[in-house]
Amino acid sequence: MNTFRFRLETLLRLRLAERDQRRTELAKALRAEELLRGEERALEGRQIEAAARSRQLKSPGAANVDALLETHRYEVVLTAQRRQLKQQIAQVEAETERRRQALVEADRQLRVLEKLRERQAAAWKKENERQEVKQLDELAIVGYGRRQEAPA
Repeated sequence: MNTFRFRLETLLRLRLAERDQRRTELAKALRAEELLRGEERALEGRQIEAAARSRQLKSPGAANVDALLETHRYEVVLTAQRRQLKQQIAQVEAETERRRQALVEADRQLRVLEKLRERQAAAWKKENERQEVKQLDELAIVGYGRRQEAPA
């Protein structure tokens, strides 16, 4: 009895490798997005601290104009950094979605080949079983014929 051999096995392995590559790429994009979001949270914390310092410097009493100006400049820099960071996050989100779609497509192509292999394997098994039944029937007929020919 011969064994089932899927003729497109090489293509199946290539599609599997492609899907795994797409998963890796998506994981990298998700990691980059996570890092940027962490950076955004840290920047937000620094902005809150700067705003609190600014309020403290504006309180009644002896005003330190240089420190107030420095704090204001720092707040402007933080705001610009945050705006730039939001743009980067938007770009990374778009790239993440593109990679997610590429993974979905690679996974779909792989499933198509796997289903084809399953159908072909089932058809091969059915044909193989049919051949075995045919051989057993032939053996039974030959055995019956021999018993009929044999003197009793």
